[in-house]
Amino acid sequence: MVEPARRVSTRLQSIPESATLAITAKAKQLRAAGEPVIGFGAGEPDFPTPDYIVEAAQEAVVDPANHRYTPAAGLPELRQAIADKTLRDSGVAVEASQVIVTNGGKQAVYNTFAALTDPGDEILLPAPYWTTYPEAIKLAGGTPVDVFAGAESDYKVTVEQLEAARTENTKALVFVSPSNPTGAVYTPEETAAIGQWAVEHGIWVITDEIYEHLVYDEAVFTSIVKAVPELANQTVILNGVAKTYAMTGWRVGWMIAPSDVVQAATTLQSHATSNVNNIAQKAALEAVAGPLDAVNDMLKAFDDRRKTMVKMLNEIDGFHFPTPKGAFYAYVDVTRAVGKEIAGQRVNTSSELAQIILEKAQVAVVPGEAFGKSGYLRLSYALGLDELVEGVKRIQQLLNEPA
Repeated sequence: MVEPARRVSTRLQSIPESATLAITAKAKQLRAAGEPVIGFGAGEPDFPTPDYIVEAAQEAVVDPANHRYTPAAGLPELRQAIADKTLRDSGVAVEASQVIVTNGGKQAVYNTFAALTDPGDEILLPAPYWTTYPEAIKLAGGTPVDVFAGAESDYKVTVEQLEAARTENTKALVFVSPSNPTGAVYTPEETAAIGQWAVEHGIWVITDEIYEHLVYDEAVFTSIVKAVPELANQTVILNGVAKTYAMTGWRVGWMIAPSDVVQAATTLQSHATSNVNNIAQKAALEAVAGPLDAVNDMLKAFDDRRKTMVKMLNEIDGFHFPTPKGAFYAYVDVTRAVGKEIAGQRVNTSSELAQIILEKAQVAVVPGEAFGKSGYLRLSYALGLDELVEGVKRIQQLLNEPA
């Protein structure tokens, strides 16, 4: 018998597993084995999905219409509700025909890069970035170009940095505010300046607005298309119900784009997955068309956790970071802790630091290597307050004790 010369494609072999999901899976595995591990890895609200959304799904289950194929781009009534919600929340008027409902936000990301990117195209990617962006760009044949902004810049890139990275091959810019992993929120003025720069140079903008409702203190969410309406014909808006409505497991996201991009992405989705689960679409319809009362209640809880985490993390030797203004992450610069000896081991990278914290303190955090550069740790405050306090206390005890 002759074995195949190649098994897994080189393309997929080059793509690493999602670091955040890997850390979360490791924490769950250790807890299942009886270890008291606390996980700060996943960006997943600990709240149950609001009752009125669950009830809509329960009603949808018994309706035979939902037992059949539906349009690949999504239920017409959900696409219209998303268009209405976009005007309400982002101040951007779009048609239902510009909306594609996807299997979670990640499929929206993949669809977008597949629809826009040709081999040789460069995509400007502000870093730190969410782990999936560079891999989706590479799978589409493009080249991610990191544009880094550190803690001293509140993790926000400038027009000057973007211009320095621009070349004749630059096709698009990824713009995320509020940000995963940093919690940074661009001001309306910063957003407008970046949008105007993109217009002037004919650059597509791919804007991820999934954390739009999670902003704190004086920060405000500003859709880049609202700030610069001229961008409408060269922008793709990504969003979903996962974070705002505590619906991570329901897997409903969407992309909003000009008609030619919508057509290309719908064709791709028709071959890849067809329609999103109809029951989940009905639940998402109830979410986006309904009131924001439950969302605001969750926001208050996240804010309390944010304040607690910021205070406690700032008490740890070698940790410093700007206060996050959005999403539910603290992104900590740990470069002052790297190079030291901790628990009898010399730490050379943030990845090694995360491993020591997991082994010695039984706390799971995500190292900066997953988001573009060593020297950082991401901690989600989407978990319960008691667990949060206990987890950070363990890190304090590990890192603040004499070496």
